[in-house]
Amino acid sequence: MNDDGHSMLAPASDAASSIATLWWLMLGIAGAVFVLVIGLYGYAALRRRGDAASDDDDPASMRRAQRLVLLGGGVVPAVILVGMTALTIVTLDRLLTEHHGSEADVEVIGHQFWWEIRYLGSGAVTANELHLPVGRPTRVRLRTADVIHSFWVPRLHGKMDMTPGRTTELVLHPREAGTYRGFCGEFCGLQHSLMGLLVIAQPPDRFAEWQQAQARPAEVSTDARVAIGADVFARADCGLCHAVRGGARSTPPADVGPDLTHVASRRTLGSATVPNTVQHLRQWIIDPHRLKPGVRMPATRLPDEELDALVAYLESLR
Repeated sequence: MNDDGHSMLAPASDAASSIATLWWLMLGIAGAVFVLVIGLYGYAALRRRGDAASDDDDPASMRRAQRLVLLGGGVVPAVILVGMTALTIVTLDRLLTEHHGSEADVEVIGHQFWWEIRYLGSGAVTANELHLPVGRPTRVRLRTADVIHSFWVPRLHGKMDMTPGRTTELVLHPREAGTYRGFCGEFCGLQHSLMGLLVIAQPPDRFAEWQQAQARPAEVSTDARVAIGADVFARADCGLCHAVRGGARSTPPADVGPDLTHVASRRTLGSATVPNTVQHLRQWIIDPHRLKPGVRMPATRLPDEELDALVAYLESLR
């Protein structure tokens, strides 16, 4: 799995650059204040040790000390805090108003513990893998299907809470192609730490091809083993939680679990928990709790022949 990292200090968008610049500025000021305080403390300790006589009762010395306390303990911190607050407000205002005047392109819905992604107007639905065109802003609508989540792709934007009953928005505008890690930034239950997301930034033409492919229904395979796997999918009631659009075994639009119409085209399973390989897919079906304890999908007990056929069917969904 190619991953360009997830450090907010390696920004790949203008929004992330604004956040990183503010962070570096805060760190620089905090570091300078720390060095200054330690330096003054050391100077005072050395001066005190070197003085044979005490000047605690000297009025001029007391006035100097009072001015120093007022300046260093009141005026300077107030100026720094006001300045940093103003810069923070300006940065937040820039981030929150950049989407004005456009319609949402993508809807991301947080679930325990995975991400549902819908490309509005195209019919494309996927999970745990958000594709974006490079150099073009994408307005993302965020909401939750259950508890509070927080959408965070450090190299592209700041955190945005997803609160029940509310819809929030942000704009993702990657400057360069690559794969960026996303996370849930708000504790949402047992598998919060494994609620991952891949954001894949592509050239506009490749993104358009991918979106068109994702909007198409599942293809009907003539392979006998795949057909048996489709029957197993239906008999095992997989369609009660997972939708497969089109194909020989089209299922109703269930959204308890991820849409599986093109599951074999995804890079990972279990919200970026493990790579999407035949072995991991088989393990996930048998007992997903071994890979992701606390996940809401139950273990599935099938004879080996039926399990192999089901895996073959899911592998055909590209």
